Amino acid sequence: MKIAVIGAMEEEIKLMREQLDITNERQLAKITFYEGSYADHEVILCKSGVGKVNAAITTQLLIDHYNVEAIIFTGVAGALSPNLNIGDIVISTSSMYHDIDASALGFAKGTIPMFDHPSDFRADEKLIAIAADAASELNELTVSKGRILSGDQFIADGALVKQYEQQFAGACIEMEGAAVAHAAYLNDVPFVIIRSISDKANGEANVNFVEFTKLASEHSSYIVQKMLKKLKEL
Repeated sequence: MKIAVIGAMEEEIKLMREQLDITNERQLAKITFYEGSYADHEVILCKSGVGKVNAAITTQLLIDHYNVEAIIFTGVAGALSPNLNIGDIVISTSSMYHDIDASALGFAKGTIPMFDHPSDFRADEKLIAIAADAASELNELTVSKGRILSGDQFIADGALVKQYEQQFAGACIEMEGAAVAHAAYLNDVPFVIIRSISDKANGEANVNFVEFTKLASEHSSYIVQKMLKKLKEL
């Protein structure tokens, strides 16, 4: 299979790049795409950059130029669920934007207005199952499935954490996943978002994020590698 693996930051792709048998590097829209192989799959690895626009552009480039058959986005996130601790894993059942607000027009927050499709983009069931199976091998961590929220803000406010968890029933919060999911959905490409918790999205989030991003990225990379070994066909 031809599989895309995306991370937003260097830390989130570094370990996977070290494992990949790279045969070519290519730049498109100032993004470097590493072409290689792993576990009998053709893998296209890239760093999208932080934020929804970067993530959406990167995803569309992967689809248009590489015709990828599946997309895995991996990286870190802030916990919304009080049951999640730093290092724990969240596998997306779906992804949506928390920062789109057309409520003045009568749309519920999080709903994309005048959009004839769902605003909550569902991940591929088989990829979810394979990711959960791979993550279960990290015995010391809690692995959850749930909705992942995305927006162009780094959340470090306990009041917002409670609001978003209650309002959107989100498990964790980050800045790219829903944009990847949105582009994948419109192109009928299976996807899953895998997030390792780097912070509690509270008043200490900025400190926790820097300290635990490396550890969380190691967990995410481990899961992606295990997924590729388990993944046959969709």
